[in-house]
Amino acid sequence: MASAAGSTTRLWSLVAREFWRRSRQHLRAGPAYRWRYSGRTPERVLIAPPDLRLADPQIALEIYYGRFPLAGHLVETGGTSPFQIDAQNRGWLKSLHGFRWLRHMRAAGTELAAANARALVSDWIAIHGRRISGVAWEPGTTSKRIIAWLQHSSVVLQGAEFQFYRAFLKSLAIQIRYLRSVVREMPNGKDRLRARIALCFAALSLPVPASALRGATRNLAEELDRQILPDGGHVSRNPLNVMELLSDLLPLRYTYANQAETPPASLMNAVDRMLPALRFFRHQNGALARFNGMGATIHDRIAAILRHDDTAGAPLLHAPYSGYERLSLGDTTVIADTGLPPPIDLSNAAHAGCLSFEMSSGRHDFIVNCGVDTWGAADFRPLARATAAHSTATLNDTSSARFNHPLKVNDTAGAPLIGGPRNVECERRDGGGVQGFVATHDGYLSRFGLFHERELTLSQGGSVLAGRDRFMRAGGGAPRSNGRDLVSVRFHLHPELELTREARDRFVLAAPNGHRWELSCRQVLPDIEESIYFAGLAGPRRSRQIVLTFKASETPEIRWQLSRLPASGQPPRG
Repeated sequence: MASAAGSTTRLWSLVAREFWRRSRQHLRAGPAYRWRYSGRTPERVLIAPPDLRLADPQIALEIYYGRFPLAGHLVETGGTSPFQIDAQNRGWLKSLHGFRWLRHMRAAGTELAAANARALVSDWIAIHGRRISGVAWEPGTTSKRIIAWLQHSSVVLQGAEFQFYRAFLKSLAIQIRYLRSVVREMPNGKDRLRARIALCFAALSLPVPASALRGATRNLAEELDRQILPDGGHVSRNPLNVMELLSDLLPLRYTYANQAETPPASLMNAVDRMLPALRFFRHQNGALARFNGMGATIHDRIAAILRHDDTAGAPLLHAPYSGYERLSLGDTTVIADTGLPPPIDLSNAAHAGCLSFEMSSGRHDFIVNCGVDTWGAADFRPLARATAAHSTATLNDTSSARFNHPLKVNDTAGAPLIGGPRNVECERRDGGGVQGFVATHDGYLSRFGLFHERELTLSQGGSVLAGRDRFMRAGGGAPRSNGRDLVSVRFHLHPELELTREARDRFVLAAPNGHRWELSCRQVLPDIEESIYFAGLAGPRRSRQIVLTFKASETPEIRWQLSRLPASGQPPRG
């Protein structure tokens, strides 16, 4: 009860801080502050920073014809400016006003694409440039727009008349001053770090006093030290944020060099830690592990970033600050969540997936978490965040953390994760050609008086993954038979797998590439249930899960095993 009361106190404290932050931010967008954003207009853009994000000339053509495929949604404008469209999809609107799609115009490399880019920027300035309000001026969106306008200024300004040139630079200067004013009021997380990155880009790309660059550099260094963990992970524990931030930090590092400026040591160190961290979360097929808000992986984006990774050797196996473990032998990779939830103000996308794992073999995923539908309906997010959507054990069909709150709280503070594990212990056990760990969390202790302990061991060159799940009372005692000890150990399967039952206690999982694995458990008969794989590139897909259900008072510990079988069409080994 004390734990629940403490979680409620932290939640309402977060609500109060968020209400105060929004009030101050709203004030800074009002008439009393707006005069502060006027001032001297820069004479020119000194340098256009590089953009590492993938570009497609075909999308530039689609945009020319009024079709905007952004954030997983296609909106046809029918000849109207997209900035006058009353679109209902918030993700699409944020992507539109973020202007990252300008890279497709640059990739097209034609005068037509440049003219279209210029016309769309001109529309935005005319429609939204004079009034600071709405999605267009949310600080996170403003940061993306500043970076995009600077990165693709050469395309936007190609063949521009003097009047547009001055209007572009004037609007850019207003946005930069506005962002500089509100950045301290932004909530903790990647958007605030990206705002610091945007202000550094601006100080490097525009003619400003040396003191402005020093201040922007100092603020960036402080934010990097706060948000990037010693093992290269992000404080949110979301692998996606590592990739997204590297997409901005790498170009920033090059921009410092191109301007003959010394980048802050924090920037260099952060990038050097984050690149191995990105590889840590990557399966051999290129997909990032689906933990704490990660959805579908666009493989080319990962490859574009990792081309700049000069570190050699295999990925790290242990990320203690981020709270993850990796087992890797042969062509088998296992990645597991063994960490505490992120701080409450960074947990709006966090999942109740403690001790969940994913396993891939060769170029295919076998055991997965359900992930999230990045651009889909928000209604599915609670399902994707629940413990039952992860390959771990649930107790009494209850999540190991809570994130559903009253509607008024959700409107103010989102849906932060509360009441989750407060203590997670993990011990690595490697040696003799074996990799493994044993970890315990107390996410069910306050409600059911039980700990969950999981041990995973990868051996025989990556051909056997042995698992052990145990529920116990404090001190190691066996659970009591009180009707509150029903356990379900779940193994969510990638939707492309074929699943067949070989015997009462064994299932065979077959991938399209011919790899086959057998899941067996002698103590509890496995069963099949429906599942949803939210992280598909085309959206959610129907899938299946293997479930081991038992009472902890009768079977406090179970052992299961995933064993590689000969690939289809090959004779058995030995």
